[in-house]
Amino acid sequence: MSTSATPNSAASSAATNAAKARAAQAPPPPPEPLAVPVADSHTHLDMQESAVADALTAAAAVGVTTVIQVGCDLERSRWAAETAAAWKNVWAAVALHPNEAPRLSAEGGEEALDEALAGIEKLAALPHVLAVGESGLDYFRTGPEGVAAQQRSFRAHIELAKRLDKALVIHDREAHTDVLRILDEEGAPERTVFHCFSGDAEMAQLCAAKGYFMSFAGNITFKNAQPLREALAVAPPELLLVETDAPFLTPAPYRGRPNAPYLIPLTLRAMARTKGMDEERLARHVAANTALAFGY
Repeated sequence: MSTSATPNSAASSAATNAAKARAAQAPPPPPEPLAVPVADSHTHLDMQESAVADALTAAAAVGVTTVIQVGCDLERSRWAAETAAAWKNVWAAVALHPNEAPRLSAEGGEEALDEALAGIEKLAALPHVLAVGESGLDYFRTGPEGVAAQQRSFRAHIELAKRLDKALVIHDREAHTDVLRILDEEGAPERTVFHCFSGDAEMAQLCAAKGYFMSFAGNITFKNAQPLREALAVAPPELLLVETDAPFLTPAPYRGRPNAPYLIPLTLRAMARTKGMDEERLARHVAANTALAFGY
């Protein structure tokens, strides 16, 4: 006997699937507010659907009262600086992302990269720009042909952060050894932040010995992130920051849906569980660490 669906049941099933698909892309509900306000140490408001005012209001409602808006190329860095100047409790970081450097070199040669770096230098000197970043190395998306440009750009950003006494925000993807080596060779800035920390427990201990801040994002909640949780477990509370990297890395149980600063409480609570710490105690550390790292 045939068990095929009737037209009405098929239409109902299609409508249900469409509703599930819409729900999967809908912004997650706001979490319970934090008792101790903290900062989102790394976000990309320019890549999020919400207007800046709405994003900041939603964040403040759950205890996320400060955000660091991060640029990834010259245009986005300019936007970051302008936004920080316009909004209270928004600070900027400006840089060429490690994947931007080889693109510029490939399209316009060394002169194009130098010109962009000069633009970043002008922005980095502005008072609302507290950091040079995100710069670093990314061997996941860029192949061997882009390594030289990435490393040259990274060294230039390190020098700039030290000269202007700004924090350095590092993007490190599948390049741990070279990132640490170049920091040693150049001499790391006094305030160095590993954004979206991606190393293991051994690397966390190396960073702690150097006094580098480690910022953790929503991916610590992912099922396959046990090595990351082990790194967090050994990282000193005095060096911990929390971030969204929004709109990316939305924490569980909302992985795959849009991320935004108002979801920081989910990640901070997951961090507290991993550390075996009281949520409010960890939040106090994170708030103080972020202000110290960025100098606000």
